Amino acid sequence: MEIVVSGIRPTGNLHLGNYFGAIRNFLKMQEENNCYFFIADYHSLTTHPTPEDLHGNVKQVLVEYLAVGLDPEKATIYIQSDIPEVTELYLLLNMNAYVGELERCTSFKEKVRKQPNNINSGLLTYPTLMAADVIIHKAAKVPVGKDQEQNLEMMRTFAKRFNRMYETEFFPIPVAYNFGGDLVKIPGLDGSGKMGKSEGQGNAIFLADDPKDIRKKVMRAVTDSGPTEMNQTKPEAIENLFSLMKVVSTEDTITHFNNLYNKCEIRYGDLKKQLAEDIINFTSPLRERILELSQDNEYLKKVAAIGAEKARESASKTIKEVREIIGFRKF
Repeated sequence: MEIVVSGIRPTGNLHLGNYFGAIRNFLKMQEENNCYFFIADYHSLTTHPTPEDLHGNVKQVLVEYLAVGLDPEKATIYIQSDIPEVTELYLLLNMNAYVGELERCTSFKEKVRKQPNNINSGLLTYPTLMAADVIIHKAAKVPVGKDQEQNLEMMRTFAKRFNRMYETEFFPIPVAYNFGGDLVKIPGLDGSGKMGKSEGQGNAIFLADDPKDIRKKVMRAVTDSGPTEMNQTKPEAIENLFSLMKVVSTEDTITHFNNLYNKCEIRYGDLKKQLAEDIINFTSPLRERILELSQDNEYLKKVAAIGAEKARESASKTIKEVREIIGFRKF
């Protein structure tokens, strides 16, 4: 079984886009690979240096990922800050990471543009921390989005550089975990783009949303004045609503509203009401599980402790060997 590592930033609740995108693939990955899933609380400080409730954010992410099916019996689920070996490897990698290459990273340039008053060294060295997170477990693969491809390449650079500088083949060179056609893009409710928390609360349906909030969000979804010709092509905003239907509604429901649209008889209010109820039916079991787990602090504590123990076993072995390779010795 190949080792796969993936990080989750504790900066917001899970939404339908997360679920039909990465999460379903994570569930498949944990059946087929030796997976390490960590909550990246250190990473979150690069953009949220003074969080109101860091522990609460971490807890929410842990609860929601357990609720959707990540299984601590099948995968190692842990909190990044529970593994001090990660920060040691981060330090050692930074000794051989060059300012020029870090400044050229697209993600760094983008963050500088977005948060000009908070250009911290954590932003600059984000790729080395990301590399440490992954290669600390000697991972072969890492699932990354399109916006993280350059960081993956930096990770590969640091692993290769370590091997070259110390004349060893110690670190495997990780590659992207390819989801292929299994990665589904879920559109948002704002009429364009993908569903995501960065686009605004009204753009996304969160798994923990109650039925009242879901109905309100869906009824506010962007539409137009309706089709004027038979069988005309749907504009993006309307196609988005039908795309959402494809993942939560029955085939009969989709066919029914497609026919109404093609005959210029559709009433968007009726479509939205049906879509909202279908989303509620889909998310309700997940929401109930989220609420249940949120109250079970003993179980969450146990999951975090077991995950930390398993992750530290792997990480401490790596750090011990890295120290020996570099030349650290006890007198």
